[in-house]
Amino acid sequence: MSALPCQRRPELFFDTYGRALDLAKQLCASCPLRAQCLSEALERGEPHGVWGGEILVDGAVVATKRGPGRPRKVAA
Repeated sequence: MSALPCQRRPELFFDTYGRALDLAKQLCASCPLRAQCLSEALERGEPHGVWGGEILVDGAVVATKRGPGRPRKVAA
């Protein structure tokens, strides 16, 4: 059995920039454990990373993640 995408390139799944996280999400798309991965990550309260094809920040699913840098001038 071949390794799962997250086992082949784990650094992508915990990167701080959008491009790597987008690639990690794409790799999750074909994973047979995708739904289980996301469900268990949410149950455990994983603080960050890509789990089951979704980006988690502070234990919640977000559409995108801002990279490090200056904070926004106007609150979102």
